[in-house]
Amino acid sequence: MSDASSVIDDLGRESEELDRLVAPLGESRWALATPAPGWTIAHQIAHLAWTDRAALLAVTDAEAFAAEVEKALASPETWVDDAARAGAALPPARLLAEWRAGRAALGRALHAAPSGVRFPWYGPPMSAASMATGRLMETWAHGQDVADTLGVARTPTDRLRHVARIGVRARDFAFGARGLSAPREEFRVELTAPCGDDVWAYGPEDAAQRVTGPALDFCLLVTQRAHRADLAVRAEGPDADRWLDIAQAFAGPPGAGRPPARESGGGAGSATPEEGAR
Repeated sequence: MSDASSVIDDLGRESEELDRLVAPLGESRWALATPAPGWTIAHQIAHLAWTDRAALLAVTDAEAFAAEVEKALASPETWVDDAARAGAALPPARLLAEWRAGRAALGRALHAAPSGVRFPWYGPPMSAASMATGRLMETWAHGQDVADTLGVARTPTDRLRHVARIGVRARDFAFGARGLSAPREEFRVELTAPCGDDVWAYGPEDAAQRVTGPALDFCLLVTQRAHRADLAVRAEGPDADRWLDIAQAFAGPPGAGRPPARESGGGAGSATPEEGAR
């Protein structure tokens, strides 16, 4: 039994919430354009289904997963979009069924993973807990794209703690991805939980540079689902301020981000589908 049961169960709940958004949609609505350029709702779900399958291979068949990595290396600029496009071409009912089956199989495999084992991935090897956390972050982020497209305001939950933690831990990566040196000192990050009665805190209390704000807004920022100008996340200190301009919770190259709502006329969505499984 995995020691990551809590986050794996939260991943299942996050997926179920998104499932409830897309399951009732008629076929034409699966073709609605989302804030990610060139991606419909079908592309969003196809991407999640494909990445779940890749994660399942990583957990259960390292040799088969290595072959998938070779495919990615052969077409590094297009492999994510190509996979999403292929899945989006399926009839919505089949795509939904495949996503459900794949995520259920991944959940079972992660629950069964022995404690301490690390699995290959497109970046550094990942534990079962890390794999589930990454899948939850991405499911939530792409779910935000879908919700924005449908005009649905989702109620934030404490599952955002997983997304926030990735965002905090990815601070140095965000600097490095842009060719910048990461700050030497840690920041203090204090985020108000969705319930409003708790604060999620990271870093030393006496840190000179600080980031504060609602956990939801921080998660929208680090997944690049909203522009900083539209969020109530605040920084104290020049390095912390710079971080909020470049923060990303996902691996891979920096995304283009999303323009301020006053320019796009939209809600909290994404302009970058590419963070997926990298």
